[in-house]
Amino acid sequence: MGDVLALVEARLRTTLGEPDARAAVTFLGTDRMEVLRFVDGDVIRYATLGMSAQPMADPTAVLADPVKGPRAELVLSVRAGLADTDKVLRPLAVLAASPQVEGVIVAPGASLDLGEPLWPGAPFSSVLVAESGGLVEDLELDAPMDPVRFLPLLPMTPNEAAWKRVKGAQELQERWLSHGTDLRDPLRASVPLD
Repeated sequence: MGDVLALVEARLRTTLGEPDARAAVTFLGTDRMEVLRFVDGDVIRYATLGMSAQPMADPTAVLADPVKGPRAELVLSVRAGLADTDKVLRPLAVLAASPQVEGVIVAPGASLDLGEPLWPGAPFSSVLVAESGGLVEDLELDAPMDPVRFLPLLPMTPNEAAWKRVKGAQELQERWLSHGTDLRDPLRASVPLD
């Protein structure tokens, strides 16, 4: 487990630079989750560290495989200086712990809902999980372990989350793209949904 996390942290540092802050959260019955903060000009990136220590297990499986299965970490990018986004550390740790706590497999296209704002005053209480491989390349591990995928999180307003449930993740992403939505804006309004 420690070896995987050391490799994951090395990949994050190689891609995003040195973190300027880190926080750790431990939930009852789960492994310790850390959130690292990286500043890149006017963008702050928050990356989880700990979610990939164990593979995510199929909730219907009788026994969880300790080696095989999807592994991931979460990455959230926001514009700096517009909101108190550093309060997102605990909510991100909650999302990273969800495979252990709720037995879910976090994958692209999924919605993760906190039921409360991502940070104080945020217009978002949920996120859309995007495809990996863009910002941080997947980290290959020794067989038979699956690679660690670094999944970007795209904050959704409640209206966008409801629309996504009906129309699907692809439709929502196309809507954002066609309207030129700045998904890193921590104060943005919902995209027009007609």
